[in-house]
Amino acid sequence: MSEYEVNEHGVPQYPKGHAGRLFVTLAAIDRLERATATSVAALTGLSKGKIDDYVRVLNVEFGTRIVKQGPEFRIESWGEVLKRAGVRKALQASFDGARPTLTQAQNDRQESS
Repeated sequence: MSEYEVNEHGVPQYPKGHAGRLFVTLAAIDRLERATATSVAALTGLSKGKIDDYVRVLNVEFGTRIVKQGPEFRIESWGEVLKRAGVRKALQASFDGARPTLTQAQNDRQESS
């Protein structure tokens, strides 16, 4: 069982190709008041340039309907596969049962508090 580091927002940092990257993207779009590629990337730690790709995969492979109006993403439908409550957990916990670990910077901040 592997462990993933978390970013400064507590979001697990999944490796390339991991489905968790899709789920944190969707959860971030749901959570953010103004979900732009920049704000989603800032929250999740993902590359801003990949956000459109992740949205496309979510729409095609998972049946969501996420639209982009100007620079902002909006969820029109969650589809029939994914559950909102489950996906929202992606911002706080890993999907393989592993507990996220703190980055060295987070450890340093906690020790100095």
